Amino acid sequence: MIHEVDEVLKGLLSGGALAGTGVEIAFDAPTREWAARRNAPTIDAYLYDIREDVRRRERGAISVKDERGVVLRRRQPPRWFRLSYLITAWTKRPQDEHRMLSAVLATLLPREVLPPEELTGALAALGLTVPLTVAGLHTEARSLADIWSALGGELKPSLDVIITVPFPSFPEYDAGPPVTEGAGVRVRGTDGTLEGSQERHHRPRHLARAAGEAPATPAAIPSRRRGPGAAPQ
Repeated sequence: MIHEVDEVLKGLLSGGALAGTGVEIAFDAPTREWAARRNAPTIDAYLYDIREDVRRRERGAISVKDERGVVLRRRQPPRWFRLSYLITAWTKRPQDEHRMLSAVLATLLPREVLPPEELTGALAALGLTVPLTVAGLHTEARSLADIWSALGGELKPSLDVIITVPFPSFPEYDAGPPVTEGAGVRVRGTDGTLEGSQERHHRPRHLARAAGEAPATPAAIPSRRRGPGAAPQ
């Protein structure tokens, strides 16, 4: 699923204000060694943090229905994870890098949510919109200065882009067939034989309404038979 998010972000960054500029899109860690090998203008989207958004966690099961509304399968709701990208621009002049970051802002700011039709693969199959946040408040445990220190590089202008995506937590499982007949009650004697017409059927209310019938009221169960063959009370 993460690689699908990479492809979606790459498509966004390659279009918009950066379309036709020839700027490369990379996902490498922006270390000193990597920066020294850059020869062309590059936008780097480094995935530096992955963590669950527990505020979006749901309980229960989701029903998967066919075109008639019949439940075919059930599945657990997805778990949502926040993928944090460090977006940086790399050229030989700081002014050009600032223009590139401005182009990234102009491209991503209008995209607060990504609809399913703009996603790919299993991410699109879930049919859920994906929120996107650009340059929000940095509230994670690690500061940007700590991130750059861990990368071994110098602090550089950057944008924090967070894409919160759903991950399927469990596979789907088949649901039981829909109820089409009512429950039946049979009364048998002590010898195991069915006592005459002592058989009752109850038609479900939704099926009775669909057939234009009046919902049946529960029939009273007859009292036990008294006599030589009857069981003791």
